[in-house]
Amino acid sequence: MGRRIHIFIFALGLVLIPRTGCAQDNEIKEEGSADMFLEEYTDEFQEKFFEALKQKGIENYDRAIHLFLECKRLDPDNSVLDYELAKAYLASKQFDLAKQYGIAALNARPDNFWVLNSLVDIAQRQGLDLDAAKDRIPYNNTKLQENLATIYFKRENYESALKILNGMQVSAFSKDLTSRINSSIESKENTKDTIVVAVEKESPMDVYVSNISGYLTKGDFNNAVSASGEALENFPAQPYFYYTYGLSLNKVKKYKEAIDILESGLDYLLDDVDLANKMYKELVDANNALGNSSKANMYLSKLKSGS
Repeated sequence: MGRRIHIFIFALGLVLIPRTGCAQDNEIKEEGSADMFLEEYTDEFQEKFFEALKQKGIENYDRAIHLFLECKRLDPDNSVLDYELAKAYLASKQFDLAKQYGIAALNARPDNFWVLNSLVDIAQRQGLDLDAAKDRIPYNNTKLQENLATIYFKRENYESALKILNGMQVSAFSKDLTSRINSSIESKENTKDTIVVAVEKESPMDVYVSNISGYLTKGDFNNAVSASGEALENFPAQPYFYYTYGLSLNKVKKYKEAIDILESGLDYLLDDVDLANKMYKELVDANNALGNSSKANMYLSKLKSGS
């Protein structure tokens, strides 16, 4: 049961723990107690919820959606379920339903960075921006606008970020982010206009990939764990870093942590069959090490099928 509680609390964290502004990226404030929250739910709810997470983790999205909807029947106002349904529908390319539940989750938690980030992902997959849903969300919420400007900035959509900032009341946040955007724009313009041909600087993500690869090649798995964890903090949607983190944790015999990371990373896989197979192999190894033969065989089956 301890493993199930851990998964439940992890999922709750995405809506119970808000993301702070860009000037406070490393500060997190916890709201409420996940343990107390867990106690409110029946065994039936918990069984269905845990099974839904499991099915989503193995990409059986139709089954996961069915189970999440069963949980909604038991608790219609649960914003965690709205968030999970939005992600599951997005993964199964049912964009209209993904947007419906993403909007519901955001209305329940307008100050949550990751709920908003998920809704932006859904809109972009439809070839839209969030303006198309302005009348259905608390768009004038100050924290929501700060988070949205930050999301656009991180995606280098500077025009949209500045548009939001220019419509906000001047604050320390807006001044800081506007300055960072202008610096980024100026840097791009200087690079574009320069006549001198310079060696292209590696992107931060490429630097992480290079460093982690070096640690793995040398068998320095402790440093690989640290570097992969740091990479995930900066690039939380990159499945490669979930793989290297899980691989490194396996090598230092932290099998439970490896399983958590690898299963979380499965959500971000698209069509990279080679990377998927590598992650499934690490999940097979970790589950075998813990004596979870049924789960090991499940992932082994997916590895053999190449799915």
